[in-house]
Amino acid sequence: MTSGSVEPRLRSASTQRARRLTAILDLVARQRSVSLTDLTTELGISPATARRDLTELADQRLVTRTHGGAKVAEGRTELPVTLRGTQFAEAKRAIARAMAVRVPAGRHVIALSGGTTTADVARELAWRQDLTVVTNSLTIATLLSERGRVRVVMTGGFLRPESLELVGALAENTFTAVNVGTAVLGADGVSAAAGVTTHDETEARTNHAMVTKAQQTVVVADGSKVGRVALAQMAGLDQVATLITDGSADPAELERIRAAGVEVVVARALG
Repeated sequence: MTSGSVEPRLRSASTQRARRLTAILDLVARQRSVSLTDLTTELGISPATARRDLTELADQRLVTRTHGGAKVAEGRTELPVTLRGTQFAEAKRAIARAMAVRVPAGRHVIALSGGTTTADVARELAWRQDLTVVTNSLTIATLLSERGRVRVVMTGGFLRPESLELVGALAENTFTAVNVGTAVLGADGVSAAAGVTTHDETEARTNHAMVTKAQQTVVVADGSKVGRVALAQMAGLDQVATLITDGSADPAELERIRAAGVEVVVARALG
């Protein structure tokens, strides 16, 4: 068997494993604790696979092992960045395409916060030679540097391992020192009541600095984030021009967001 035929299988196995780990974390979050029987029944996996997955998640401090299962890890509020990309992948790609076509032609400066949806936006824009991207995301900076077309400006700051973002005063100073045409903001929650929110207060302050200097701000968030409220506000709805989401978003909440003066775009997946 050639290496070319092995590679796709390895990638597929890795994706399936990431989705399985994410499903386990979602189940633990919903039930607060799970048993091996819960996992084998709900996910259709063997007890041996369930044990291996729980051991890996416990090693990363994402769950706490119990006798015969696992429970929610104390203080854990968000998925690590390596697992987030497996959730709602088609919706995120559709949102990214809808965002990319809204970026003006010609020279333009765009700021991208960290996140899997904003990383998809970066992929859609990677061919642009007349674009400057300012970001605090190591993931996005690396992605764009591999394409070699977009000019990338990276902030300084302290590294958050959960999101691979640079945050704090150095990152904030970079955002306030540049003139940004469009800020593209990912989110853990978007609601009419609380605005655009995230789990980490330091990350929220950094992204707020990005929004403050932008001529316009677009929030990109899949439907699971609409109506959700996280710990810290990054922007009020009065600072947001557009929300791009997908068809799974709560229609009633979208109407409330529209009533607050935000343009709402519902992206449709291809095919």
